[in-house]
Amino acid sequence: MSRATPYAARPGTTRCGSAGDESSTVTTTSPDTALSRPAPPGASAAGRARWTRVAGWAAPVVAFVLGVWGNTRPSAWTDEIVTIDVARRSWPELLDLLGRVDAVHGLHYTLMYLVGRANGGLNEFTARVPSAMAVATAVAGLVWLGRLLGGPRLGLCAGLLLAVLPTASRYAQEARSFAFVMAVAVLATGALVKALAGRPGQADRPRKRWLAGYALLIALLGWFNVMGLLLVAAHAVTVALRRPGRRVTVRLLGAQAAGVAAVVPLLVLGSAQSSAVGEAAPVTAGTPVNYFTWLLTPGQDTLPTAPRLLLTLTALAALALLAARRHAAPSPALAVGVPWLAVPPLLLMAVSFGHPLFAYRYLLFCLPALALLIATAASVVPPRRRLVLPLLAAVPLAASHVAIRQEDSRQWDTRAVIRTLRIHDAPGDAVLFSGARCGLLATAFKEAFTNRPDLGRAETAAGLGALDNLPADPALLRERLDGTLRVWHITCTHLSSGAREAAARTTEAQERVLSEAGFSPALHHSARGVDITLEQRPGGSPSVRAVGARRAPAPGDGWEPPDPPPGSHRSGARGHTTTLVGISQGNITGMI
Repeated sequence: MSRATPYAARPGTTRCGSAGDESSTVTTTSPDTALSRPAPPGASAAGRARWTRVAGWAAPVVAFVLGVWGNTRPSAWTDEIVTIDVARRSWPELLDLLGRVDAVHGLHYTLMYLVGRANGGLNEFTARVPSAMAVATAVAGLVWLGRLLGGPRLGLCAGLLLAVLPTASRYAQEARSFAFVMAVAVLATGALVKALAGRPGQADRPRKRWLAGYALLIALLGWFNVMGLLLVAAHAVTVALRRPGRRVTVRLLGAQAAGVAAVVPLLVLGSAQSSAVGEAAPVTAGTPVNYFTWLLTPGQDTLPTAPRLLLTLTALAALALLAARRHAAPSPALAVGVPWLAVPPLLLMAVSFGHPLFAYRYLLFCLPALALLIATAASVVPPRRRLVLPLLAAVPLAASHVAIRQEDSRQWDTRAVIRTLRIHDAPGDAVLFSGARCGLLATAFKEAFTNRPDLGRAETAAGLGALDNLPADPALLRERLDGTLRVWHITCTHLSSGAREAAARTTEAQERVLSEAGFSPALHHSARGVDITLEQRPGGSPSVRAVGARRAPAPGDGWEPPDPPPGSHRSGARGHTTTLVGISQGNITGMI
């Protein structure tokens, strides 16, 4: 392949459509973008090409529709609640937080703050819509990137595949930064490809605007999440594989260095702060397979094993076919997609052996690479067999989309808490939270906790410039319990190993004070990630069921109070298995 046209694709390799196209295909290369485009002799072929370009716009629309479909059904959980709480603060309070604790998420928090101001407030729907827009942007970018690497059909297939992958929809419905990282990663990769193509007739002279855009996108990638900078290593491998020439290589390395340098101030500031992080997953021999499976189905334990296995095997079969027929595939797509899919997880796994950092969500930006490679595999499948892969994947894809939209598909079923209070509350009820960031429920969902004082909060997170409220000490809690007859004790159990010990101590102290004040459990309900206990003392409402009868359940509530179990629930409430969300101080773990 000539260096003057480093990204000219092979004839007849951009097929992701109907049979019979290959026989009438010749290759023409645009001097502007060094792309391979089919140039069939007939007007009908030109019409098909126009249709393919127009259809490319359908992919981001599909992605956005799937992103907003049912996005209020899954309960908001820990990190989303933090996002909503932070975005509702005043601008001085937000700046105070970023200066003290969480600068590494500052760009996303600022964006969500602006979204809240533009919409007159922030709720679950408005907090998640920006992520759906980011996924749609990633899909549109992948359509463009695939077109650069192999023609319009490859771009269309890759974009549509990314749009329908459940993991893309899962993070389109989450008020966190990972969808933005994925979108920027796709655009940065497209800028890299354009820079590698060079100027018309001068492949060894990359356009300055694409170099500048590439550097800017790398910086933006790091400011959204520092783990996104792992993409830089994948891009370096792509450049080495394409061998564009010394001048292009040097300038691309300079653009990468400039982009990374722009993130250094954030790295320095973040390393001196403590921040909310997820507990690292252990790196084992099975991690690569788990990573591949996670990209296809985002770790939902509500999805049966059979659909997950079928989807994984289908994708593996497609990639195996691509490996076997790699000489028939467009080499630029392989040079971009393979390092993008493989290098970041390998680097993260290697680093995690010495400093545990590995978490699958940090690698969401690799998902477009998988879509690109599977679409490339489809282009080398014989025309009569192209329907086999989508038919095999249809059922597990549909099942996974249903699973990620269940109410309890997130780590905290906060909707169960709000519903329980709505059905069974009584005038004068108070709430008491236990567990890291659990008390933010009352600030993130103010309407649900109106007229229900939080007895366990000494000072708000906003007032502290922190991510969590300051808990009341036992003396203050004992004082606040005077005159209170019923307390809803809400314990969040989805905690990291670093937060469990402190949460257990707080819970024990609260239960001791409740017992000393004469409270005993009258109702207990466990939902995903939360325990809800109604503590009542003599003089309160005589019957939990009578309280429940005073207000009919709203349509769709679907919950009936269980019979109060014998004895105290307090010791048992602390026995639930818990998971992540801890605190780290003064190291890179606090910057994720």
